[in-house]
Amino acid sequence: MVGIYSYGVYIPRYRIKVPEIARVWGGNANDVMRGLGVFEKSVPDLDEDTATIAVEAARAALRRRNVDTGAIGAIYVGSESHPYAVKPTACTVGEAIGATPNMTAADYEFACKAGTAGIQTCMGMVKSGMIPFGIAIGADVAQGAPGDALEYTAAAGGAAFVIGNEDVIAEINHTCSFTTDTPDFWRREGQNYPRHGGRFTGDPGYFKHVQGAARLMFEQAGTNPKDYDYAVFHQPNAKFPQRVAKTLGFTAEQIEPGLVVPRLGNTYSGASMIGLAATLDVAKPGDRIFVTSFGSGAGSDAFDITVTDAIDSVEFDRTAAPSVEKLLADPTYLDYALYAKHKGKIVMQK
Repeated sequence: MVGIYSYGVYIPRYRIKVPEIARVWGGNANDVMRGLGVFEKSVPDLDEDTATIAVEAARAALRRRNVDTGAIGAIYVGSESHPYAVKPTACTVGEAIGATPNMTAADYEFACKAGTAGIQTCMGMVKSGMIPFGIAIGADVAQGAPGDALEYTAAAGGAAFVIGNEDVIAEINHTCSFTTDTPDFWRREGQNYPRHGGRFTGDPGYFKHVQGAARLMFEQAGTNPKDYDYAVFHQPNAKFPQRVAKTLGFTAEQIEPGLVVPRLGNTYSGASMIGLAATLDVAKPGDRIFVTSFGSGAGSDAFDITVTDAIDSVEFDRTAAPSVEKLLADPTYLDYALYAKHKGKIVMQK
């Protein structure tokens, strides 16, 4: 039984509302909110980056359940906004939680699905007996060029999942992936902001790959949408996951607990993982969860997960770390000038 032993999330408390961004660039806020289904997004503090977010998420996971950090044999951090081009974020996380030096570590990049790729790697290593525990993290301080459509949604946050094979709170029954070379979104080395193919990112990118992975999972697991209590899809906005869920046959009620993007924005590598965490916050033993991530470039990872009795055991304490709902509550709002300062869009002369 390989699955989720514990999990944790970190979301910065700062937010900016879509109307404030639209005010600066002369956009129609109502049209943007109606088109994207996003009303505000998280903003990192001046001293927050992917590394600090990853560390906080990992610490939250370890607060929920006692884990011998010496038994953590692998840490993988998926992100497209690692603070260093050459210097692993995963090593910083390992040092911060006391898991070094007897561990392997690596940073992953696959746009918004790098974190779920880390989960798959940890699953393989745990199942093979190479390590007792592995930690997979998806975290980002997502970039959006000033005035670009991405600026309305590119947010900050992350989630960490401890993967093990004993007394897991959620068993990962099966995983599969669907991958092609589809250049719908990219950023070259040295460029500050990514570029995207506009409408091309929809059907050839997101929908083709999410549906491809989902249907592959149905085929391999012998399931259909009615077999699941909840479903989580990558959420670059609110419209895409709602549309793909309906197309595949899931109901609005199945995706509601994990659909956090309207108040959070798109946390890129953290998006589907935070959605899964929000679902685990309310899940009960026996609940079955369907998850499909998406990363531009392009690919999707699908997971069939069953919640176990261990989620209600004395060894696991969901209240020991903030729920996603609690992290989204009581935000501090910024105007565009402070937001630009926090995001480093204002470059001071040295």
